[in-house]
Amino acid sequence: PEALQVIFDGLRWLGMNWDEGPEADDKYGPYFQSLRGNIYKEYLQKLRDTGRAYEKDGAIYFKLLGERYQAWDDHKQKHVEKVRCAPAVINDAVHGRVEREVDEDFIIVRANGDPVFHFVNVVDDLTMHITHVIRGEDHLSNTPKHVVLFEAFGAPVPHYAHIPLILKTKGAGKMSKRDQGALIEEYQRRHFLPEAVRNYLCLLGWSPKDDREILPIEEVIRLFDLPGIVLHNARFDEKKMAFLNTHYVRTLAPGNLAWIGRPILAEAGLVTDATPEDYVQAVLLLCQEKIRALDELPHFCSYFFKDDYAIEPGAFEKLSKNGDPLARLRELRAALAPQEDFSEAALEQVVQGLAAQHSVKTADYIHAARLALSGMSVGPSFYGMLRVLGKTRVLARLDKFLKA
Repeated sequence: PEALQVIFDGLRWLGMNWDEGPEADDKYGPYFQSLRGNIYKEYLQKLRDTGRAYEKDGAIYFKLLGERYQAWDDHKQKHVEKVRCAPAVINDAVHGRVEREVDEDFIIVRANGDPVFHFVNVVDDLTMHITHVIRGEDHLSNTPKHVVLFEAFGAPVPHYAHIPLILKTKGAGKMSKRDQGALIEEYQRRHFLPEAVRNYLCLLGWSPKDDREILPIEEVIRLFDLPGIVLHNARFDEKKMAFLNTHYVRTLAPGNLAWIGRPILAEAGLVTDATPEDYVQAVLLLCQEKIRALDELPHFCSYFFKDDYAIEPGAFEKLSKNGDPLARLRELRAALAPQEDFSEAALEQVVQGLAAQHSVKTADYIHAARLALSGMSVGPSFYGMLRVLGKTRVLARLDKFLKA
């Protein structure tokens, strides 16, 4: 049950909600094969009644119709009974017309009584009134057996679409749940946005004709059609997905950003229930344009919430090679002390005035002050940072840095 819940939770996190199935409309349930034994027995009996199933060596086989003959099987290294019959025809929505031979009777119930995949797959699709089967192209080799089973039941064959596989990031072979980056819960833990992950997954094996990459799900639904699926396999690229995630993070509405970001900051011990909401929102909005992913938030904006931040190693020494950062900080501190207007425009005028007065660059003040106020050499908009920190914090931090 715990493993099953992970699947349900992952689908819901992606916004992939289902109309029929477990925890939804149970019109064609039960939906767990372990609970459908009586249904499989009923349909097995239908095959027995029409002479299309027989027992051999304890197992039950599906009987093909056609002339029977003996032929040597290289794999089994013995003569086996073959059947001459028309090839199964699959009108695949991706691959076009596919003809494959099914020339041997095949097991549908094992000797231990367990029905095999081919049989239960067809019975489930038939009894649940499935019209379209969309699955990985590695199942294309199984589909001829499914076609002949549908025909034996006198049921219409669903429309099939066998889509490209997702290959692992490195090396050969398709991606499996054991490969790095394959688990949805990993992206949940790393605070990826579900719409970004979903957007990227939609582009694996398909793209709109205008080559756009940023596609809300409503646009995907409007544009998607099975003939648009490409034939070649897609290689999973987490860097590409991270790029899309950055776009979605930077375009989050302020309210949504705060709703998602505050718990991340709280988990890192940076905010509590007592931290003013308007301050948290101001910090997040300021940092939004620079962060690439939400899991960067605690590191990127920690200094907004604590005064005991570390100074980036070597940063002060680097500044000192091109001037006197302490002199610039003293000049800035003196200019900010009487400043009543702490808007970004007013603060920019102060710094520009100091630069002109002392014949230095505005960057000399900006780099020195950013390091003193945040401990970092990079960050969000400098004047925005001063505005959000506020005059009291800015002066206190400059004093502390100059003293140290």
